[in-house]
Amino acid sequence: MTTYNPISISDIENIIQLMEEFYRIDNYPFDSKISEELFNQFLADENLGKAWLILHKNEIVGYVILTYVFSFEYQGKIAFLDELYIRENARGKGIGKETIAFIQQEAPKLSLKIIYLEVESHNDAAQKLYIAKDFAIHKRKIMKYIVN
Repeated sequence: MTTYNPISISDIENIIQLMEEFYRIDNYPFDSKISEELFNQFLADENLGKAWLILHKNEIVGYVILTYVFSFEYQGKIAFLDELYIRENARGKGIGKETIAFIQQEAPKLSLKIIYLEVESHNDAAQKLYIAKDFAIHKRKIMKYIVN
Protein backbone atom coordinates (compact mmCIF):
# COMPACT_ATOMS: atom_id res chain seq x y z
CA MET A 1 0.00 0.00 0.00
CA THR A 2 1.25 3.46 -0.91
CA THR A 3 0.68 6.48 1.32
CA TYR A 4 1.60 10.16 1.05
CA ASN A 5 2.78 12.12 4.06
CA PRO A 6 2.99 15.91 3.83
CA ILE A 7 6.62 16.90 4.26
CA SER A 8 7.45 18.72 7.48
CA ILE A 9 10.60 20.27 8.93
CA SER A 10 11.45 16.95 10.60
CA ASP A 11 11.54 15.27 7.15
CA ILE A 12 14.14 17.60 5.63
CA GLU A 13 17.07 15.23 6.21
CA ASN A 14 15.21 12.43 4.39
CA ILE A 15 14.09 14.63 1.52
CA ILE A 16 17.59 16.04 1.01
CA GLN A 17 18.98 12.51 0.67
CA LEU A 18 16.25 11.63 -1.85
CA MET A 19 16.84 14.84 -3.81
CA GLU A 20 20.54 14.10 -4.04
CA GLU A 21 19.77 10.63 -5.46
CA PHE A 22 17.35 12.16 -7.96
CA TYR A 23 19.69 14.90 -9.12
CA ARG A 24 22.53 12.40 -9.56
CA ILE A 25 20.53 10.57 -12.29
CA ASP A 26 21.04 13.42 -14.79
CA ASN A 27 24.11 14.95 -13.15
CA TYR A 28 22.25 18.07 -11.98
CA PRO A 29 24.24 20.25 -9.60
CA PHE A 30 23.21 19.69 -5.99
CA ASP A 31 24.06 21.55 -2.80
CA SER A 32 22.49 20.05 0.31
CA LYS A 33 22.85 23.28 2.34
CA ILE A 34 21.02 25.32 -0.30
CA SER A 35 18.34 22.65 -0.66
CA GLU A 36 17.84 22.61 3.11
CA GLU A 37 17.47 26.40 3.17
CA LEU A 38 15.01 26.25 0.27
CA PHE A 39 12.94 23.58 2.02
CA ASN A 40 12.76 25.65 5.19
CA GLN A 41 11.55 28.61 3.10
CA PHE A 42 9.11 26.41 1.13
CA LEU A 43 7.58 24.82 4.23
CA ALA A 44 7.22 28.19 5.98
CA ASP A 45 4.90 29.54 3.25
CA GLU A 46 1.95 27.38 2.18
CA ASN A 47 1.43 29.68 -0.81
CA LEU A 48 4.59 28.29 -2.42
CA GLY A 49 3.26 24.76 -2.85
CA LYS A 50 2.93 21.38 -1.25
CA ALA A 51 5.21 18.34 -0.96
CA TRP A 52 4.79 14.75 0.16
CA LEU A 53 7.01 11.82 1.04
CA ILE A 54 5.92 8.68 -0.80
CA LEU A 55 5.79 5.60 1.42
CA HIS A 56 5.24 2.08 0.17
CA LYS A 57 4.61 -0.56 2.83
CA ASN A 58 5.68 2.08 5.40
CA GLU A 59 9.10 2.58 3.75
CA ILE A 60 10.07 5.95 2.24
CA VAL A 61 10.50 5.31 -1.49
CA GLY A 62 10.33 8.83 -2.94
CA TYR A 63 8.79 12.25 -2.92
CA VAL A 64 6.62 14.57 -4.98
CA ILE A 65 6.56 18.38 -4.99
CA LEU A 66 3.99 20.79 -6.42
CA THR A 67 4.89 24.48 -6.66
CA TYR A 68 2.23 27.15 -7.23
CA VAL A 69 1.86 29.99 -9.70
CA PHE A 70 -1.07 32.38 -10.26
CA SER A 71 -2.26 32.51 -13.87
CA PHE A 72 -4.67 34.93 -15.50
CA GLU A 73 -4.82 32.71 -18.57
CA TYR A 74 -6.04 29.74 -16.52
CA GLN A 75 -8.05 31.95 -14.14
CA GLY A 76 -6.39 31.10 -10.89
CA LYS A 77 -3.82 28.95 -9.17
CA ILE A 78 -1.85 26.50 -11.27
CA ALA A 79 0.88 24.11 -10.22
CA PHE A 80 4.14 22.88 -11.56
CA LEU A 81 4.84 19.26 -10.72
CA ASP A 82 8.35 20.33 -9.86
CA GLU A 83 9.75 16.99 -8.79
CA LEU A 84 8.62 13.38 -8.67
CA TYR A 85 11.21 10.84 -7.65
CA ILE A 86 10.86 7.17 -6.86
CA ARG A 87 13.88 5.19 -5.77
CA GLU A 88 15.17 2.66 -8.26
CA ASN A 89 14.33 -0.35 -6.08
CA ALA A 90 10.69 0.82 -5.88
CA ARG A 91 10.16 1.41 -9.60
CA GLY A 92 8.02 -0.89 -11.73
CA LYS A 93 5.53 -1.51 -8.92
CA GLY A 94 2.88 1.01 -10.01
CA ILE A 95 3.93 3.61 -7.42
CA GLY A 96 4.44 6.28 -10.09
CA LYS A 97 0.92 5.70 -11.44
CA GLU A 98 -0.49 5.80 -7.92
CA THR A 99 1.39 9.01 -7.19
CA ILE A 100 0.10 10.76 -10.31
CA ALA A 101 -3.44 9.60 -9.44
CA PHE A 102 -2.93 11.00 -5.92
CA ILE A 103 -1.81 14.37 -7.31
CA GLN A 104 -4.78 14.42 -9.68
CA GLN A 105 -7.13 13.76 -6.72
CA GLU A 106 -5.46 16.48 -4.66
CA ALA A 107 -5.62 19.08 -7.46
CA PRO A 108 -9.28 20.09 -7.00
CA LYS A 109 -8.85 20.15 -3.19
CA LEU A 110 -5.96 22.59 -3.72
CA SER A 111 -8.07 24.70 -6.15
CA LEU A 112 -5.66 24.04 -9.01
CA LYS A 113 -6.68 24.82 -12.58
CA ILE A 114 -3.86 23.01 -14.39
CA ILE A 115 -0.67 21.09 -13.61
CA TYR A 116 2.43 21.52 -15.73
CA LEU A 117 5.52 19.36 -15.62
CA GLU A 118 8.85 18.88 -17.36
CA VAL A 119 10.32 15.56 -18.34
CA GLU A 120 13.76 14.82 -19.71
CA SER A 121 13.57 13.94 -23.41
CA HIS A 122 15.50 10.69 -22.79
CA ASN A 123 13.12 9.53 -20.03
CA ASP A 124 10.71 7.45 -22.11
CA ALA A 125 9.28 5.61 -19.09
CA ALA A 126 8.25 8.86 -17.40
CA GLN A 127 6.77 10.23 -20.63
CA LYS A 128 4.68 7.06 -21.08
CA LEU A 129 3.53 7.27 -17.46
CA TYR A 130 2.39 10.89 -17.78
CA ILE A 131 0.63 10.31 -21.10
CA ALA A 132 -1.14 7.26 -19.65
CA LYS A 133 -2.36 9.46 -16.79
CA ASP A 134 -3.91 12.05 -19.18
CA PHE A 135 -1.07 14.55 -19.38
CA ALA A 136 -0.58 15.92 -22.88
CA ILE A 137 2.45 17.31 -24.66
CA HIS A 138 2.01 21.07 -24.65
CA LYS A 139 2.11 22.78 -28.02
CA ARG A 140 4.13 25.65 -26.57
CA LYS A 141 7.84 25.51 -25.88
CA ILE A 142 9.19 26.21 -22.43
CA MET A 143 11.83 28.92 -22.46
CA LYS A 144 13.93 30.23 -19.64
CA TYR A 145 15.81 33.33 -18.63
CA ILE A 146 18.41 32.96 -15.91
CA VAL A 147 18.57 36.00 -13.67
CA ASN A 148 22.12 36.82 -12.61
